[in-house]
Amino acid sequence: MEYSRRAALAAALTLSGLSLSLTPAMAQDVNAGKQVFAQCAACHTATAVNGVGPGLLGIVGRKSAASPGFRYSPAFKRANLTWDEKSLDAYVADPQKVVPGNLMPFSGIADAKQRADLIAYLKTVK
Repeated sequence: MEYSRRAALAAALTLSGLSLSLTPAMAQDVNAGKQVFAQCAACHTATAVNGVGPGLLGIVGRKSAASPGFRYSPAFKRANLTWDEKSLDAYVADPQKVVPGNLMPFSGIADAKQRADLIAYLKTVK
């Protein structure tokens, strides 16, 4: 009986334009995001030190192609993004779609929860 009420409520909320599903802005786990960052750590550091990719210290709120001393591709120099939750989520999901012609050899992270966790972690890297 309880299941039927929940299902009816979920259906009503969905039909009204609301949803019970989690969004990237909800249920973020910084520790899980640090584990997701391991995929990035082959090229990026969570410090200001540049490696194969730019250091990601202070990435949230920073303009794209703004890490001092890193040699960015022409595509990134033209991108003119500000790295906020929305732009990071889109970029990490599909780097070539957001910045066509960028040189990062990474196809992206399809899982929205992993991206949300990663962004939560990156917000702590200051």
